[in-house]
Amino acid sequence: MKVAILAGGRGARLGEAGPKPLAEIGGRPLIWHVMMLYRQAGFRDFVIALGHGGDAIRQWFAGAGPADWTVELVDTGADTMTGGRLKRLKPHLGGGTFMLTWADGLADVDLAALLAFHRAHGKLATLTAVAPPPRFGRLTLDGDRVTTFVEKPPGAEGWINGAFFVLEPAVLDMIEGDATAFEAGPLPALARDGELMAWRHAGFWDCVDTPADLATLRRRWDASDRPWATWEKSACASS
Repeated sequence: MKVAILAGGRGARLGEAGPKPLAEIGGRPLIWHVMMLYRQAGFRDFVIALGHGGDAIRQWFAGAGPADWTVELVDTGADTMTGGRLKRLKPHLGGGTFMLTWADGLADVDLAALLAFHRAHGKLATLTAVAPPPRFGRLTLDGDRVTTFVEKPPGAEGWINGAFFVLEPAVLDMIEGDATAFEAGPLPALARDGELMAWRHAGFWDCVDTPADLATLRRRWDASDRPWATWEKSACASS
């Protein structure tokens, strides 16, 4: 099964010198961490949509990556929106059910269970619903005095789109062109048509959007607190 990864955005808020997918955690780029989740689950046929920083990403892939995965790099334009990038991948996706994710989200998603859920419901699209990590503590104030301080519990913001998808090829026909954002056009239309289902993931999920996000995940890696690194757990179990 093909795994499409969108890796062409600018990532301007991250502040790294190169493209966001190449921002490193533990000496490896974000896109490697994402791909290793799929590889460990047996999904090793990747189609990657390039745009901003595409030459640098091509250069990295030229000399890196496990020998048992297949990677096709497709230029989808520097300014193409997420839906447009996905539509440009259509000739490369094999005409069947495929998976989709971004190059900046780390998780310990059970991809086999996600796929089984998708196949069981028979709809066109499945997204992974996640409970975002708490970002801020909650204050109660009496004038200028803090009377209580409570860390926001996980899931306090409800469920959000975690961007691990399983899609049928008919979804591609719902994308008008390069200017279409996948989140603003096709996903709302699929929801209205009753063709979008949510698989709830209660485990680890985080995305790298800001320098603080990246720094936090780097600290976790250095402290061997790596819940998204399912391939490490698999290696330990088999040793």
